[in-house]
Amino acid sequence: MHPRTFANLALSPLAFGAFKIGRNINTRYGYAYELPDEDAAARLLQRVLDLGINIIDTAPAYGLSEERIGKALAHRRQDYFISTKVGEQFRDGQSTFDFSAAAVTQSIHDSLRRLRTDHLDFVFIHSNGDDQRIMNETDCAATLQSLRDQGLIRHIGLSGKTVSGAMQALLWASVLMVTYNPGDTSHESLIAEAARKNIGIFVKKGLASGHMAPDEAIPWILKNRDVTTLVIGTLKEEHIAANVRIASAC
Repeated sequence: MHPRTFANLALSPLAFGAFKIGRNINTRYGYAYELPDEDAAARLLQRVLDLGINIIDTAPAYGLSEERIGKALAHRRQDYFISTKVGEQFRDGQSTFDFSAAAVTQSIHDSLRRLRTDHLDFVFIHSNGDDQRIMNETDCAATLQSLRDQGLIRHIGLSGKTVSGAMQALLWASVLMVTYNPGDTSHESLIAEAARKNIGIFVKKGLASGHMAPDEAIPWILKNRDVTTLVIGTLKEEHIAANVRIASAC
């Protein structure tokens, strides 16, 4: 795959979404799947890096995901970039949201511990959909800026649900995570505006949660050179390899 440059970092055009290695309860997928055991998750993560993907996207809300990544890949920390989130926790089968300064700070330190690292490359606000209220009425964004200034985080941004929220985040973020696929182009103008401001774009739901064919969606998304990387999750090594082949031809 041809890397895409963002903030002097050479990033793979595909990122690995690590939701499924840690959680299979209350998901948005239209099908059930078995959670891999620890050894299977570790083999999958190693394969991801070996195939040339150098971004792994996770979150505290992804169950065991951060812990498994840290255990499997701490010895290869120089080989990949970590993308994680704050604001949402998943415990006892339920999500809870807390965007306060204390909760965000604790979340970052917990992620550092679970991921066995001294810094996080990308951290996004894990929005519950109320994007603007989070930014206007909580200390979440300001707290992330402070933690970045302390050297714990390299880049901060919003993983939101609204175009208006993403537009507001352009004022303080260096990266954004947005939904973008052939069936949902609502953020297309926002992506272009972010590029003009040298703000990175991580695409989520590129395959519409598994409802679009990779050989159609991946080239369509990656032809937009303003996209920094496309996050795709799977539990099958052959699917990862196939996606890398598709991306390599773009």
